[in-house]
Amino acid sequence: MNHSFCRSPRVFSLILAFICGTIFLARAEEAPKTLPNIILCMADDQGWGDVAYNGHPKLVTPHLDAMSKAGLRFDRFYAAAPVCSPTRGSVLTGRHPNRFGCFKWGHTLRPQEVTIAEVLKKVGYKTAHFGKWHIGSVLKGSPVNPGSSGFDEWISAPNFFDNDPILSEKGKAVSYKGESSIVTVDLAIEFIKKQSKTPEPFFVVVWLGSPHVPHRSVEEDLKHYDKKDKRAHWLGEITGLDRAVGKLRKVLKDGNIRKDTLFWYTSDNGGLYNESSGGRGRKGSIYEGGLRVPSIIEWPERITKPRSVSHPASSVDILPTLLEVVQSKVKLPHPIDGRSLLPLLEERDIKKDRGYGFWDMKVKGIGTPSAKWMAELLAFQTKGEGKIPKERWRMNAGKISTQYPADKFPGHAAWLKWPWKLHRIQGGKKKGKKNAKNTQGVKYELYNLELDPLETRNLYEKETEIGKSMAGALDEWLRSVVNSLNGKDY
Repeated sequence: MNHSFCRSPRVFSLILAFICGTIFLARAEEAPKTLPNIILCMADDQGWGDVAYNGHPKLVTPHLDAMSKAGLRFDRFYAAAPVCSPTRGSVLTGRHPNRFGCFKWGHTLRPQEVTIAEVLKKVGYKTAHFGKWHIGSVLKGSPVNPGSSGFDEWISAPNFFDNDPILSEKGKAVSYKGESSIVTVDLAIEFIKKQSKTPEPFFVVVWLGSPHVPHRSVEEDLKHYDKKDKRAHWLGEITGLDRAVGKLRKVLKDGNIRKDTLFWYTSDNGGLYNESSGGRGRKGSIYEGGLRVPSIIEWPERITKPRSVSHPASSVDILPTLLEVVQSKVKLPHPIDGRSLLPLLEERDIKKDRGYGFWDMKVKGIGTPSAKWMAELLAFQTKGEGKIPKERWRMNAGKISTQYPADKFPGHAAWLKWPWKLHRIQGGKKKGKKNAKNTQGVKYELYNLELDPLETRNLYEKETEIGKSMAGALDEWLRSVVNSLNGKDY
């Protein structure tokens, strides 16, 4: 090869433009019109009962109610974890977040993970992320920013954000005005309108910052509630995100692309209040209230009969479901925990439930104050003031420096195989006369969710065969998770 020829900037630019143009055309040709557009929308801290359609006595959520009547509603949908960052990682990877060290809020993906955005790009999708990120950095050059994780376009926040937010547009801080959920959806709508004019289908992730604390509802949404109610602003924020969902649905309808768009709505973990969490406990808990969340899919092209399903499903199922929807032949290099829900969408029998694992390790979260960090980035860009600490790039996200034992699983884990749910709690009291339910420092609890949805009657000592069988399955899964966590998948 004539290397001096290649060093010419003009010639190199022409070659690069030709290559990129060829790739673009190839991708467009690889994206038949039969592929649906895909939207994944996620609330922040909205519990199963925090919608009117699930019986909340005060909430005004007309658009989510309409969505639940028009599509497929999951009555038992589970977040992979009881807090935000881990569940978001599970959505993108189809894997339990402990497999890649995303234990709590503020922890990241590993760059070695394969995301659904990366896979969909390979079959011709244009990809975009808008809103809360919280599984990496939103700084340019980070190995775990949205762009490094497969998103062509992104305007994102390091964590939850409030009204009038400062967001990162591919690493550049930009100020926006308006209610936070509406701001996020408006950015998505702009992308959708632009992309709808091209031959490529789109994949859009819309991660809202509501109803995370602090609650600051705008008057348009607050007017539905008694302002003397101490939860009025929380109620208003949920109505605000509902209004944003309605705006997005209207754009799909007006643009004549609703029929060909798979729109999946859910939340990242259980709610903030026990009485509407849908089970025992709330956010942060491995009991039902911390994991059970609302989930609805609209896809008129394939979901022609509105209905609800009681079959358990989880955020880890999103990736394998979408892979089957687009008929991807991409071979994932490591094990996933989810399974495709496409049979449920098409009213076909689904394979027997193989079980879902959950594991909340005793690891601290990492603070990621979005408003503060983004204000500092904006000041740095506009006035040259301050300095961005190097750790905010999360350059070491892929480094595996700790090896975890495969015979000890500290924290609270659970195995769900309907209708049974087994809890494994390690790190409490040791075995003794006063605590006969402990085995070698591990406490077990077994509940029949069909008969006891609030997990109040521990049947572990009564249903010994079921308990031991499920404990064996859980331990096998936990060893697999530790294997991944120690880097054996890469």
